[in-house]
Amino acid sequence: MNICLFGATGRVGSVILENCLNAGYGVHALVRDPGKLKHAGPGLKIFNGDATNPDDVRSAMKGCDAVISSLNTGASTVLSDSMPHIVSTMKENGISRIIMVSTAGITQARTAPELYRFQSPESRRTSTKDAEEHLKAWLILKDSGLDWTAVCPTYLPVGERLGTYRVGRDVLPENPTSISIFDTGDFAYSLLVSDDYLHCRAALTY
Repeated sequence: MNICLFGATGRVGSVILENCLNAGYGVHALVRDPGKLKHAGPGLKIFNGDATNPDDVRSAMKGCDAVISSLNTGASTVLSDSMPHIVSTMKENGISRIIMVSTAGITQARTAPELYRFQSPESRRTSTKDAEEHLKAWLILKDSGLDWTAVCPTYLPVGERLGTYRVGRDVLPENPTSISIFDTGDFAYSLLVSDDYLHCRAALTY
């Protein structure tokens, strides 16, 4: 299996990259700075470019079977700018499976289901800018007709790989705490061979 990975130099993306390479998958990593990649292997193909550039996305995705996006907002519009290119290129190449690493802020609030969590008192965010950007990207994906899953971790420290955590469908489990980048990356990677959370915001916490 060949995976097109966006955000391979990020905290969660690096974990996903390592898992894919260890499993023997081919990985097409589209990165702006190849020097920031933390893992290497014979299955890794590096594409130096930008996910907001449709030509770069098209080059990286050629020959892939599934897509994982672990892009960060970086206080920019990279998520909402890149998602239309990712979706259209997937359709051009007949790729249906995409996993997007997002945030628990875009799940529904448990106490006010008509609101997203970042809009409710459940969220401790002082700014909603990043959550709003994640929401824009997810809404594009939700309406794409693709086989998508949005992985939505709550507070995300580096932490440790515990291997046990709770997953809620579209709503965070009760009394959420945190989840490490390792368990988040492992969960996202596991969805490559699982249909358990298709068309769902999988909300993660310990």
